Amino acid sequence: MEYTTQMDAARKGIVTPELKTVAKKEYMEESALMALVAQGKAVIPANKKHTCLNPEGVGSMLRTKINVNLGVSRDCTDYNVEMQKVMSAVNMGAEAIMDLSSHGNTQPFRLKLTSECPAMIGTVPVYDSVIHYQRDLETLTARDFIDVVRLHAEDGVDFVTLHCGITKKTIEQIKQHKRKMNIVSRGGSLVFAWMSMTGNENPFYEYYDEILDICEKYDVTISLGDACRPGCLADATDVCQIEELVRLGELTKRAWAHNVQVMVEGPGHVPLDQIAANMKVQQTICMGAPFYVLGPLVTDIAPGYDHITSAIGGAVAAMNGAAFLCYVTPAEHLALPNVEDVKQGIIASRIAAHAADIAKGIPHARDIDDRMADARRALDWEAQFACAIDPDTARSIRNSRKPEDDHSDTCSMCGKFCSVRSMNKALAGEKIDIL
Repeated sequence: MEYTTQMDAARKGIVTPELKTVAKKEYMEESALMALVAQGKAVIPANKKHTCLNPEGVGSMLRTKINVNLGVSRDCTDYNVEMQKVMSAVNMGAEAIMDLSSHGNTQPFRLKLTSECPAMIGTVPVYDSVIHYQRDLETLTARDFIDVVRLHAEDGVDFVTLHCGITKKTIEQIKQHKRKMNIVSRGGSLVFAWMSMTGNENPFYEYYDEILDICEKYDVTISLGDACRPGCLADATDVCQIEELVRLGELTKRAWAHNVQVMVEGPGHVPLDQIAANMKVQQTICMGAPFYVLGPLVTDIAPGYDHITSAIGGAVAAMNGAAFLCYVTPAEHLALPNVEDVKQGIIASRIAAHAADIAKGIPHARDIDDRMADARRALDWEAQFACAIDPDTARSIRNSRKPEDDHSDTCSMCGKFCSVRSMNKALAGEKIDIL
């Protein structure tokens, strides 16, 4: 039997190679995963032209996945450095890479990603429109925007963020409600500016059916961008955010009617006590479509440490149903992240995702933690490093601060007061020497 998309295949009862791979990774029966994909509650972003892809599934019932944003800008133009970040991110466990390049000839880098990178590749076509045509925003037509979506699909990207949910009505809403931060979504602000300058409707909303035809042809998953995501705590869960979410729910239904897979993007900056409610509202309005969140960041005052504020929010979000965490680095709000920033952002997001998976009871999520506990009880340092989410850092810290007598069974914090050492000896009937 023939099929167009992973959703179409699932609805026809076809086990695709991608579904088979994902089911094995998730310790799921193929039939159970197929049902989730058919319903839209899980997606397998897998463009037919991304032939080196190692497919992953995204859904609240699956392991929480991590996305890493990369790409060149006017001030940082070295594609080789970005490719170094890409491979480093993949090696550290990122399941997706989003190319957010906003300068130069972007297509060669995008093609390099889809021909060499095994992770899911995402893009935001509205960023690339100005760059691709080398024309200012106001001079672009609706057709220009749609053609760039087609170009990205042809280039093999697995998912595209499209800010379809804001309309001309949003312009008046933003003016009336006087948010503290207005629109902080880069893509959303570009669409808003284009509508404001031309007086035309959002092309991604107006020509949505044509976009669905493109996505169905190449099996590109649509990530419905949240243009009105809150950029500060004061704007969280306001009327602009929720009204856009309602529209994204409608657009999700229309995509599913075309067998096009959908993810829905979410906040943003959200107080800790509002995160669970945000997840539940999205699940209801968008009928269980996978939720892809940026953070959420739980405070506004931690520039330089926003990977931490993001991990706090991300853990709570994923525990309550978010399926996909977009990493945040220490450079958030400050600069383009360097290689070390990327590493810190990935580690923080992976910790959040793993903590949430344990809380959700994802099969085998806690196995590595149990192995770590066994290694700690045995004071087996190499086994502990093998279980660590960042073995190199763990080993480096221990080696740089070994105990004075270099006892392999203690660390320099506890020395012979080590509780594990004392208990092991006591239970074995051995003398416990301290002095």
